[in-house]
Amino acid sequence: MKKLFPSLAVAGAFVAGTNMVSAKVAAVSLFVQDAPEAEKGFTQILKEQFIQGGAGFMGIVLLCLILGLAVAIERIIYLNLASTNTSKLKQQVEDALASGGVEAAKEVCRNTKGPVASIFYQGLDRAGESVESAEKAVVAYGGVQMGQLEKNVSWLSLFIAIAPMLGFMGTVIGMIQAFQKIAAVGNLSASLIAGDIQVALLTTVFGLITAIILQIFYNYIIAKIDSIVNDMEDSSISLIDMLVDHKK
Repeated sequence: MKKLFPSLAVAGAFVAGTNMVSAKVAAVSLFVQDAPEAEKGFTQILKEQFIQGGAGFMGIVLLCLILGLAVAIERIIYLNLASTNTSKLKQQVEDALASGGVEAAKEVCRNTKGPVASIFYQGLDRAGESVESAEKAVVAYGGVQMGQLEKNVSWLSLFIAIAPMLGFMGTVIGMIQAFQKIAAVGNLSASLIAGDIQVALLTTVFGLITAIILQIFYNYIIAKIDSIVNDMEDSSISLIDMLVDHKK
């Protein structure tokens, strides 16, 4: 199952990336295309704008979008599966401790998915030694689970950073080419440099929109991670309290 989620994420990202890029191109075309060209299909507009923007920079920006969406979708799937009804789990563990002891509580944790249940299991597994040992196990394993939650998020922030940079770089190169034409011809003509300026601006637009889309996913993922971490910390305190009461 774990191998299935990244595959689904990549497939979904390719589909989502194609749809989003098509929508971006359609929006840009309203400003850069004449009325007859605006009636073209999304696919045709996408091809034209992609070629005009330069396959080099536009291709890298598109790759950033697709890879970023793949990471975002994989993380969203993982985090949603990692979410647990902590109130229900704590009540079940507490009831199991009261009725069947530590082994019954461990069985409840084994049958429950998510990082909170895993932390509970590690704490209960050390409960036979002492409450202090259980607390240390909970803290240590909590750090491991936090690392799993934040896995690959740094790649998403990287794509957010480099997408607009690549767009700006394409813009700078396009402006350099425009000024080179002016220097070669010897006079300033709007029609001479209009195409190069249009290409330069297209790379910036695509880079910025890519960063905006990925930033929305990034903020959602960070908020989801913070929510799960807060549940982990709160539940860990509750588990130690339950073990103290059970020892009495």
